[in-house]
Amino acid sequence: MILSRLSPLLNVPLVRSLTRDALLQMDPEIAHGATISALRMGLGPEQTEPDAPELRTHLCGLELSNPVGMAAGFDKNAEVAKPLARMGFGMVEVGTVTPRPQSGNDKPRLFRLPGSDGVINRMGFNNEGHAAAFARLKGAHVGAILGVNIGANKDSEDFVADYVTGIGRFSEVADYLTINISSPNTPGLRNLQADEALARLLDACLKARSKAPVRVPMLLKLAPDLDETQLDAIARVIEPTDLDGLIVSNTTLSRDAVAGEDNATQTGGLSGKPLFALSTQRLAQVRQRVGTRPIIGVGGIHSPETAVMKFEAGADAIQLYSALVFGGLELLERIKRGLVASVRAQGLNSVADLTGRTTDDWAAGRFN
Repeated sequence: MILSRLSPLLNVPLVRSLTRDALLQMDPEIAHGATISALRMGLGPEQTEPDAPELRTHLCGLELSNPVGMAAGFDKNAEVAKPLARMGFGMVEVGTVTPRPQSGNDKPRLFRLPGSDGVINRMGFNNEGHAAAFARLKGAHVGAILGVNIGANKDSEDFVADYVTGIGRFSEVADYLTINISSPNTPGLRNLQADEALARLLDACLKARSKAPVRVPMLLKLAPDLDETQLDAIARVIEPTDLDGLIVSNTTLSRDAVAGEDNATQTGGLSGKPLFALSTQRLAQVRQRVGTRPIIGVGGIHSPETAVMKFEAGADAIQLYSALVFGGLELLERIKRGLVASVRAQGLNSVADLTGRTTDDWAAGRFN
């Protein structure tokens, strides 16, 4: 990380000069590393007021002070979970973490699409492995709900065994675990979303969870590129299990929303603002199929208004990441204020009262 190498030479004013505009002038991956290093050095913003009572949320048996989380992919190595909690996130999901360290795909592998506030990545689960993340999280007392997103090594002979290993490793330190089978950047990984493969994966993961000393909620993260027939099959596999919830969605391989834009032809998964309509429609379609099972909505949220829409489509909580690249870290507070304002303006008691109000419209594509 660039700031890690330079930190003995940096003073606080210089580090604080790493504003959103300055970061956008850097190579995307260097800018991300600089942000992680600044947070690790304690130079991030901190929430000064408690969350409004309307934001208190119950999710998979967990109590969140607010339903806005940092999505996986930002803090791959569990380096800054505490600083993110101090910023005001109600949950922080670290990872994706694989059993063995891996360097990921060749650089460059992260690209901005400034014309549409989009991001394309083909990182390839670059991370320091289970042991490094576990050492940072053990006894950490993060201060927010902590999720650990687990994946499989690219060269693994048995992807399912890698997920089972992750459950065994992180059950004692995580508040919830996410089974990530929806990244497009590990060849063959998305095949685990097919019904027979998914049934085998969930059976192995849930059995592993049952052997852990603590029952940790387990969520499954899905891709937005699934069609309705595939969603039907996934719902049938999930229905008889005690899987706690889902995350909808990961990045998309589609380029329909950014056709003709610079970097749009780069391979990898597209996230950010262009993903909002597709991911929200998939969220609503999943909601129709899984009843009241909890869903975390992620993908393209970039304003208070889109956060409200994600809840209304069927989310019980939401996560951010790519929008922070363009909107800055202050976007978190803007979204929380917007959620509270929407709840109060409609005479509701809690953000939970927003969930599912427009599911059928979103599922039918009437908001696209």
